[in-house]
Parts: sequence; structure tokens; C-alpha cells
Amino acid sequence: MPFIIDRLAIIGVGLIGGSFARALRQAGAVKTIVGIDRDASNLQQALSLGVVDEISGNPCQGVRGADAVFISVPVCSIPAAFQEIAASLDPGCIVTDGGSVKAGIVSSCEELLPQGSHFVGGHPIAGTEHSGAAASFAALFRGKRCILTPTANTDAEALTIVSRLWEAAGAEVCTMDAQRHDRIFAEISHLPHMVAYSLVHAVGTADAEGENILSYTAGGFRDFTRIASSDPVMWRDIALMNRTALLASIDGFSSSLEVLRTSIEQGDGAGLADFFTRAKRFRDGII
Repeated sequence: MPFIIDRLAIIGVGLIGGSFARALRQAGAVKTIVGIDRDASNLQQALSLGVVDEISGNPCQGVRGADAVFISVPVCSIPAAFQEIAASLDPGCIVTDGGSVKAGIVSSCEELLPQGSHFVGGHPIAGTEHSGAAASFAALFRGKRCILTPTANTDAEALTIVSRLWEAAGAEVCTMDAQRHDRIFAEISHLPHMVAYSLVHAVGTADAEGENILSYTAGGFRDFTRIASSDPVMWRDIALMNRTALLASIDGFSSSLEVLRTSIEQGDGAGLADFFTRAKRFRDGII
């Protein structure tokens, strides 16, 4: 199978960027992959593990000659990363990203786009609580969705190429309006992380007569709060960038929790049973 592109530059060779590189290499979709990262030790590890073919600590130098650039850094840093490399992009270069908030990123990057280059917003729906090049693996995106958020300004050929790259990485590609994306993922991804962080924080700081309550946790608590081990910087940026939609989601969750609290306070067994049954039905429908 011929290469989809010859040269790909990845800014941020962590779990997502590194896994994208591994998946594309395994699929034979890209000839040369350049890793770009501010963390020299992580970058060297990516090279030694064979995640990338070349490395650069300088984004402007690293993107020169690239047919496509994948920006995989915390969401608040994506527009700044794009601005830094914009003048160094070759004509026809396609830039895409992996940020889980889209409206602000797409708007900013389209404004910064140099003439002759292209931008396609993207969000692979995959991840673990681990980070860094060493945590990456080729199968991360296999069978998972990748949402692309084209606008009226998006070049059709660029969209096709980015779609083909994600399909080569094993993802199922779909498209969605950026604003709609942010509303949906505030509910199903961003809110759960906020709840997990809040629960661990609440339990970890609870006064239980000097006891370390967390030392007694078992499978249920650990399974539920696994995502609270995710990168705090990444989730700080997501919370700030998707603030409006996330606040609405938190308000909705608070209302639901208040309904539950009221039923417990009033000893309303029937109300509790109905609440739990409906929630179970929703959960079982996911599986």
C-alpha cells in the first residue's frame, strides 16, 4: 500500500501523539515521522523506542518539509503551538490536532492559518490515565471513534487525507460541528473527570478521626475513580477551555445529586429505587 503522506510531524509525543505515530507506522501509512517535544528526555525515549524516526526540540525546524502536522498538546496550548509554527509550514501542509475541546481551537487556528496551508480539527475518543511516549501503543485507536470538526473553510482534500490517516490508525471517523461536539463531550467525558477528581478530593480530605480513609478503598472506588489519575494539567486546560458547556453539565449533575440527596433525607425508598433503576437502565444501554 502506498504511503498516505511522506512526512508527518507530531508536536507532543505523549500517549496520543505517540500512539498515533505507532499506529501509522504499523499500518505503513507514513514514510517518516518527526517527533517534536519540549521534554528532551521524553523525546529521546520516543526515538529510542522507535516511536518516531527523527526528533526536534524546535517546533519551527521540526515542521519544515512536513506534509502534515499533528498537534497533541494540552488544549489551551494548541493555538499557541499553531501560531509558533505557522510561518514555517510548507505550502499545502495540513495541520490537525487531537484536542478534546474543539470550538475555540478551530476558530483560533483558522484565523492563524497561513495562505496555502490547511487546518482540520480532530478529537480521537481514546486514552488511558497514563502519559508520555512510553505509555503509547499502536492499538489505542483501534475500533474507537475519531471526530473531525470541519467548517465551511475546510479544504475537502485535506479533510480526506486526515480521515484516511485516522482510519489507517484503526479509528472510525465521523464529522461533527465543533460547538455540538463541545456540548456533548462536556457531558460524557469532561463532567465524569470532574466528578472523579471531586470525589477523590472529598474523600481524601475528609476528617474521619485521623484515619486515612483512602487506605480502605477497594475495587468499586478504584474503578470509578481511575480517571482521576489522568494528567492534571491536561484536565485543567479542558475545564477552562470548555468552561460554558462544562458549567452547564455540572449544574445538571448537581440537580440530579440533589434529587438523590432529598430521597435519602426523606427516607423515600420508592424514590431511591426508581432513581437507581433508571440510572441502571441508562448504563446497561451503553454496554
